[in-house]
Amino acid sequence: MAYSFLPQDSYNDQRDSPLSFSGLPTLEDDTTAVWLPTLYHESGDFKRLKRTPSLGEFSDSSISSGCSIPRSSSVPKLHFRDHIWTYTQRYLAAEAVEEAAAAIIGAEDGGRVDGEEGNGGGMKLVQQLISCAEAVACRDKAHASVLLSELHANALVFGSSFQRVASCFVQGLADRLASVQPLGAVGYVAPKMNIMDTASEKKEEALSLVYENCPYIQFGHFVANSSILEAFEGESLVHVVDLGMTLGLQHGYQWHSLIESLANRPSPAPRLRITAVGLSVDKFRVIGDELETYAIGLGLHLEFSVVQSNLENLKPDDIKVVPGEVLVVNSVLQLHCVVKESRGALNSVLQIIHELAPKVLVLVEQDSSHNGPFFLGRFMEALHYYSAIFDSLDAMLPKYDTRRAKMEQFYFAEEIKNIVSCEGPARVERHERVDQWRRRMSRAGFQPVPLKMLAQAKQWLSSINACEGYTIVEEKGCLVLGWKSKPIVAASCWKC
Repeated sequence: MAYSFLPQDSYNDQRDSPLSFSGLPTLEDDTTAVWLPTLYHESGDFKRLKRTPSLGEFSDSSISSGCSIPRSSSVPKLHFRDHIWTYTQRYLAAEAVEEAAAAIIGAEDGGRVDGEEGNGGGMKLVQQLISCAEAVACRDKAHASVLLSELHANALVFGSSFQRVASCFVQGLADRLASVQPLGAVGYVAPKMNIMDTASEKKEEALSLVYENCPYIQFGHFVANSSILEAFEGESLVHVVDLGMTLGLQHGYQWHSLIESLANRPSPAPRLRITAVGLSVDKFRVIGDELETYAIGLGLHLEFSVVQSNLENLKPDDIKVVPGEVLVVNSVLQLHCVVKESRGALNSVLQIIHELAPKVLVLVEQDSSHNGPFFLGRFMEALHYYSAIFDSLDAMLPKYDTRRAKMEQFYFAEEIKNIVSCEGPARVERHERVDQWRRRMSRAGFQPVPLKMLAQAKQWLSSINACEGYTIVEEKGCLVLGWKSKPIVAASCWKC
């Protein structure tokens, strides 16, 4: 009997089948080879080991984190699956380790680290992080606490780019460790995190700094506005429904640009309506007043309104649609927050959007797999993703620049901690790859609208004087912004 491990990306497809076991490995009848976790060799090469074990050959040593697979084949099936699940976690984590470690080594070889922060120190820090994540996953508080103590000393907030990102993951692991029950107990206590508290001055300032210094949000706004302007061509009454108003970003930067473009059209300027959807009503109204004043100065009529609701409780009647108007829906870094294990919340939101019959739905999301079923795999995917982001910050700003520290600790660290420390409804940073979004949107009845603006997007990237290393590519009709070919943000358009 052999064990074939399901790839992480296949989980969402497999779970739709009534015969699947939520991504657990399938048991086959014949004895075939099993791929063991990848090992990093001293020569710098990644090597796989392949052999054909029997069930009795599995021992405690096969899982160094302390989660062992029993030798006896007479163990009850549920208990057996639990151990196989743990082994699969390690396998999927090892797959992600290859890319993460290679990316870290590549950054360090670039010459921005020295001494203890060099290749050896970087690999040691990676190994400590993985070992700590394994101990936390297995609820081994004693071992995890020892590793966290070492990590606190090595993961410096003002160190190398990887030390800085590691410090954020250490915070997340510490929060998760404080929330799990001891080894042998059952259950998980979600950490007390107020995810919806976006009114914090530090968070607002960090979000503004990310917008001003990083191209990620600006890229989403550029693609969205270009698509919206195309949809509004020749129309006299137009309506934008903005989900979340880009996390409540101050001043409504995205719509300043759209208002200016509409006002400068040679044909008569259309009447514009903007509906903001979210819970930050006071903040949205301040933004609306600013936008209306700006529009009046350009001779454009703007009507701004607010729907006080989170996306999960949104109802079709909440959005007032005027007969004859052209409606578009704008979602920038928002829909991933309603992706849950059951998919019910997201399906409900997409159904409401579909009923509005928008001419275009613009979707901008982080392009990474942070919603997998296995903690260790999710941990390593996030480590790889945010290592690239912190590397880009290292290329843009000096080590002791306060703007850089604020972005890292009050914006990106908040996302990291939510991915690492939270489970269930508290985990809202459920980023997924663009391929998965294609499947979700298609199942909800939406059809893709290919984005044919790669040349314009590259020209825009050059115009904002972004540092060398950012890339924009077209992928199956979507535009993806990346750092040194690592995808960061993906933009796509959809129609009913």
